[in-house]
Amino acid sequence: MEISPVRILIVDDFEPFRRFIRSTLRQKPEWQIVGEASDGQEAVRKVEELQPDVTVLDIGLPTLNGIKAARLIRMLRSECKILFLSQETSADIVQEAFSLGAMAYVVKAYAGSELLTAMEAVCGGGRFMSRGLSSP
Repeated sequence: MEISPVRILIVDDFEPFRRFIRSTLRQKPEWQIVGEASDGQEAVRKVEELQPDVTVLDIGLPTLNGIKAARLIRMLRSECKILFLSQETSADIVQEAFSLGAMAYVVKAYAGSELLTAMEAVCGGGRFMSRGLSSP
């Protein structure tokens, strides 16, 4: 019996960081990157079009920030899991991210060591939060 791949959308406005995310997630053959977006509005459109299982979403995005984009994504496709990957470490922002239904929050500074673990948690139905953040 073949397991269907986990479909992932990567959203970050900085192309070199999207490239880093892509190369990190490609380590797992069961994860399929179905698309990328560089701003919040494009992210919402791509979620509707591509129907990903997981959206890796930055908060500091042009046109529509990641929090607002996540709100719209949750309305359009409530089953799409959201993993925030951001430089933002404010307890209020982290709290808001989880209250929107995010499954994970990874601080970009720790992405090299935490992104795979966070994605595995999300794919398994669990939650993940970067070290050093206050629990929501």
